[in-house]
Amino acid sequence: MSGLIAADLRERMESVAREVAGPAYRRAKREWQWRRCGADLDLAVGATEDYPYAVMQHSTPMLRELQGLPMQLQHNKITNLRLAVAPLDGRVLRPGQRLSFWKFVRNPTAKRGYLEGVVLDDGVLRPGVGGGLCQLTNLIYWMTLHTPLTVVERWRHTYDVFPDNNRTQPFASGATCAYPALDLQIENRTAAAYRLSLSVGETHLVGAWSSDLPPREHYRIYEAAHVITNDAPRVYTRRNIVRRKVIGPDGVETADELACENHAQMMYEPFLPPAPVRDQIGQQ
Repeated sequence: MSGLIAADLRERMESVAREVAGPAYRRAKREWQWRRCGADLDLAVGATEDYPYAVMQHSTPMLRELQGLPMQLQHNKITNLRLAVAPLDGRVLRPGQRLSFWKFVRNPTAKRGYLEGVVLDDGVLRPGVGGGLCQLTNLIYWMTLHTPLTVVERWRHTYDVFPDNNRTQPFASGATCAYPALDLQIENRTAAAYRLSLSVGETHLVGAWSSDLPPREHYRIYEAAHVITNDAPRVYTRRNIVRRKVIGPDGVETADELACENHAQMMYEPFLPPAPVRDQIGQQ
């Protein structure tokens, strides 16, 4: 019996140690990755006039009523987005450089002015400090799919929380984030430089990629292999593939590339038929 008690005590102590050391370990792991990634992460701020060629522009609404959650959390999210946008707006991604979202935004804590927004915790929407920043990584990722820049780190959403009402983009065409483990990183493997523009308006989050060279191609993003499976009683999983067609300056398709694969547990029952195939022309 004493052996079982000792084993149980040891397991509890190890669990506590993991919980305490977890954040520090994740920070150290990310710092190590930044140092060892082999790309320049030190991005300067560039003047708008030096990057006159529009490559991709997009905006998303910031206020959305969520059942069971106070609307104040949505207004708090706007504050959080303003704080996160400030160190990113105007950054220039030159050839050979890499943009890391968390490298510039850093830890979104209350001490740094972040407020309680909506966070998704194991499939449940709840208040959390710094909530709402996924809207920013979603925007940046979606815009990047319409450029020749290379996404080197992107994390899919684990849960499909909202039905497709008024959806204008393919399902799961965004990127989630969580400091510091789930980052969004984008590398420039082209000969042109790209400037990221971000702003928070009254109702919309607005972003754009512009370049010092005119774009030679544009992109058509579309969804493929969409399926919903019933994996257990009242447990549904949604899967798809997001691809992009590369269109040359003469309007001829030159490539059809895989962007990402997704699967997410649905937090609502799919009484409606699967979403139709959608595509989006990224040329602005």
